[in-house]
Amino acid sequence: MKYSFTYLDWSLISLYIIFMISVGFYVRKRSDSSISGFFNAGRRMPWWLAGISMVATTFSADTPLAVTGIIASYGIAGNWMWWNFMFSGIFTVFLFSKLWYRAGVTTDVEFIELRYHGNPAKYLRCFRALYLAIPVNCIILGWVTTGMSKVLTVISGVGQWEIIFLLYFITTIYIVVSGLWGVAITDFIQFFIALGGAIVLMVYAINDIGGISQISTQFDDKFGNHNYFAFFPINNPYIPIQLLLVWVGMQWWCTWYPGAEPGGGGYIAQRMFSTKSDKDAVKSTLLFNMAHYVIRPWPWIIVALCAMLIFPEMSYRFKGEVGMVTKVTDSMVL
Repeated sequence: MKYSFTYLDWSLISLYIIFMISVGFYVRKRSDSSISGFFNAGRRMPWWLAGISMVATTFSADTPLAVTGIIASYGIAGNWMWWNFMFSGIFTVFLFSKLWYRAGVTTDVEFIELRYHGNPAKYLRCFRALYLAIPVNCIILGWVTTGMSKVLTVISGVGQWEIIFLLYFITTIYIVVSGLWGVAITDFIQFFIALGGAIVLMVYAINDIGGISQISTQFDDKFGNHNYFAFFPINNPYIPIQLLLVWVGMQWWCTWYPGAEPGGGGYIAQRMFSTKSDKDAVKSTLLFNMAHYVIRPWPWIIVALCAMLIFPEMSYRFKGEVGMVTKVTDSMVL
């Protein structure tokens, strides 16, 4: 079912868009017009702004949906399928962040050019560029855009392609105009709007089922025995196998997972380059990892558990003896 926005909804959205574009032009007048000013904010960005910008960049429309699907399929412990990558993030915080900053480069692409220079390494550089540009980033853009457009289509009643073209057009304007300063400032604002919205939704979901204490009680009543609240995947036979493969295959280190790239890279490195010192680079990545893995997922997890109680008959069915989902429909995941 599609729901059409009211005039108040469209007015608030219009004001928000105007504000975002205004931020871009405001920052442009006060920022360094050099290449370093555009890509690295002139290396004058506060560590807390760089850290929040990292978190906001990983906070896409698809992320809460993905966590919801994990909870519906495997419970809270299922999140270890991506929590495992925090170990790569720890290396980035305490080892690589200082080294990235001290490299003195503008982008991580420039670092690759310096580290693997000359004709013998040109095929490696070309492969890396094509691999990250096409199969990795294009796929990421695809699923992020799909998640965003699906949500907005349902709540606004506007066609999917119209939403995609409009938002990409708006985003391109303030990025081109302001560079990294504009991106970081808008990231900062958008992060607290998104996180605040998740918390408000969590409060409404908890109230709908009668309080936080009702989650466990109603799970017992509706689904029988279950292990959905286990933090570690001890009783679930499927998750440990996947986690073992993550470690045996060194996927925690070699996988280009957003925010946990080997040693930090991409937009994470870009924010580190923008800070005022190598110590600020450490603090920004530490803030990012704490918010990304420890703080931000819990409103989504609680909403997912409440949603399973509010809509038990339309989204999944359980094996009562172990409390595991045997079917998850598109209403829970992308």
